[in-house]
Amino acid sequence: MPPSPRTPVIIGVAQNQQRTDDLAAVREPIDLLADAARGADADASATRSVVDALDTIAVVQMVSWGYPDPGSLLGRRLGATHVRRTITTTTGGNSPQLLVNALAAEIAAGACSAVLIGGAECVHSRWRARRDPKVWFDWTADEAPPCPEVIGDDRAGSSDYEDANAANAPTMVYPLFETALRHAAGRDVDSHQRFVSELWSTFAAVAAENPAAWSRNAWSPEEIRTVGPDNRMVTFPYTKRMCANIDVDQAAAIILCAYETAVDLGVPDDRMVFPLAGADAHDHYHFTERERLDRSPAVRAASFAALDAAGIGLDDVARFDLYSCFPSAVQITMGSLGLVGPAGGDARPLTVTGGLGFAGGPANNYPTHAIARMVEELRADPGSIGLVHAIGWYATKHSVGLYSTTPSAGGFATVDSRALQTEIDALPRGHPAGAYAGRATIEATAVAIDRDGSCSYAIASLLAPDGRRVLGATRKADMMTSMTQEPWEGRTVTVTTDGTVNRLAP
Repeated sequence: MPPSPRTPVIIGVAQNQQRTDDLAAVREPIDLLADAARGADADASATRSVVDALDTIAVVQMVSWGYPDPGSLLGRRLGATHVRRTITTTTGGNSPQLLVNALAAEIAAGACSAVLIGGAECVHSRWRARRDPKVWFDWTADEAPPCPEVIGDDRAGSSDYEDANAANAPTMVYPLFETALRHAAGRDVDSHQRFVSELWSTFAAVAAENPAAWSRNAWSPEEIRTVGPDNRMVTFPYTKRMCANIDVDQAAAIILCAYETAVDLGVPDDRMVFPLAGADAHDHYHFTERERLDRSPAVRAASFAALDAAGIGLDDVARFDLYSCFPSAVQITMGSLGLVGPAGGDARPLTVTGGLGFAGGPANNYPTHAIARMVEELRADPGSIGLVHAIGWYATKHSVGLYSTTPSAGGFATVDSRALQTEIDALPRGHPAGAYAGRATIEATAVAIDRDGSCSYAIASLLAPDGRRVLGATRKADMMTSMTQEPWEGRTVTVTTDGTVNRLAP
């Protein structure tokens, strides 16, 4: 039996990138996205252009260039004359999957029929243009009104307390999660570095086979964990090859429509991949408010809510794309879902792209690439199921989507996000201590490393005797160096404060 007419279906996907030594020839993000959109149109193999049928364009928030209403500009670039609605997003790598979940539900409800979702970044070109001799790009300065519809939670990712203690950058916060994971696993520094590099090498191996990946080197575990001229230590315990790579020029686009629209456009059945269900939730919003740093109740709740809504189990999923800005993000998701990965004998892929460190981490738009690649993988393995997981901020906002070439009997299954969030909000939470002086036990550490290899700054998350979470910092060389050589997690230390910033005493 064919799907019901309003069943949402992905019919076309495309990705592209640019690499050129001639900065005068560099194209701007909206043009890369327009190329991806045309590629997705061609990928649908329809008997007539899908662009002509678009009624909605949703563009993920860009960081490398500001367009007031990128969807409107993209529509004009494409000549999409029937677009009546444009959407953009707030900050967060969860945004592309959030858009699919929201717009799939709207298609099912009859609110729209043909949607283009996409994004693009040209951070690589922007950074190169800043070097001497500097280059100024003559990119579009669109004077259109701001996009009228913005989807997503627009709260800042860090609290005033976290900001005051310099725990407000991905390269400082995710290492805290990593050392909390290391402590929970009972590993020393060297054995955990080996564990992480072995996990990450499986991602590099996938990127090596992904034609759309930015880096296609199948780095070995040794090459990932060993510090060298082209693999410096960024924030201990993360080398450069363990970090997301925003230094890319990449674009990706997805065309999502109602099944009846796909049929009307003449899209062949073998191009169709159906979103089965999706769910969105966030953990206690700031990481200092979470009960633990090594688990995510929200990703667990969202994933199993989506699986339950689709009537399937985790064992039914053939492949995953787990958001992979840093190794701790993947491990938190694995632990929260009960996945053991390749080290535990589970051969199912944890990524279909190679992840943000190797395939590329174009700001908020990586999951668009993950979904596009998942569509290709599912077309090659008809009937199988894929799960895409996306993260915003510091393992904060989570979006999950399930996909297959075989639609669910009941069509796209929506999850009551408000009810789901109410359940998560009621879970135990951590309580930030604010300015604190006294004894506290370290639960996680992160040490920022300068380009010359010296330690520049370290922060720690600690627990006071009454259970409150304390943030503390140090610039003492011997203390920082020791944190890179042996675990400090579990040690009780003295903390002092000036009323705003807490310091670890010698």
